Amino acid sequence: MSGRVMSSPRLWPNPPGNSPLPLPKGPSFFSRNDFVDLIPPQMPDSESIGLEELKTYVGQHSMPDGKKISEVIDLQNRRPLLIAGELANPYRLSDIMAPDMPIIPVRLEDICRTWADNLDARDIQPGIHHVTIVRSPGWWERSFITLLEIKDMKKMVQWLDGSNSNTWAPKRLAEGVIRLEDDMNLLSPEFEKISWDGKEEKVEVSMPPANGPAIDLSTIMVPINTRSGCYNSRGRVNRCVHYLQTDFHEKMFRRGSSFKWSDMLNFL
Repeated sequence: MSGRVMSSPRLWPNPPGNSPLPLPKGPSFFSRNDFVDLIPPQMPDSESIGLEELKTYVGQHSMPDGKKISEVIDLQNRRPLLIAGELANPYRLSDIMAPDMPIIPVRLEDICRTWADNLDARDIQPGIHHVTIVRSPGWWERSFITLLEIKDMKKMVQWLDGSNSNTWAPKRLAEGVIRLEDDMNLLSPEFEKISWDGKEEKVEVSMPPANGPAIDLSTIMVPINTRSGCYNSRGRVNRCVHYLQTDFHEKMFRRGSSFKWSDMLNFL
């Protein structure tokens, strides 16, 4: 890590109005005044970890000045939230007036990030799509988690609602894997590596070996679109990795075609 320090999160290269990208390349720390790279500790040597072990791992990340996260913020009452889209974009976090928060890389397995099937017109017209999560057997990709107190977690999820209350809800997943990841160059399967028989998609390449432990899913809250779910592309899912937001909206999106959210993922 370079120890990058930015004078303001609003100097982030791309506002999230047309896509959540670019997102941080590695572990980072957001505050309203600056945004910095973190130096990660040694990865836990276990197959899985619980909440307290996760907080210990996150707390051991170091700031550029040598201070550890556990010395900068109190993690005792914080809980993990998957930040799969623009909630990991420093520019957007500044908009929301989010609290100081770590942004920690994870790998999603057997679940994927996809575009919600409704538009948020607060930034631009006709509006932007936010990122939701659905099942995808055999798939993998990088994402992020953070640790927040419950009141701040609710504030961030409710921000996704905008004027449409109860569109987004924090859920705990009953399928998939969210694990710590330290390979910042990890690539997801290419679109051509996913077969389609008209009913089911199948990833035709093997998942890379794990680099970090799986996190107890019962401890992680995941923002899910519960209004109309995600876009149905003639039976297929449009993964964010394959379609950036503008490309998805202009080439794929049409109103009135969506998967029901509760059919696309199991919850605890």
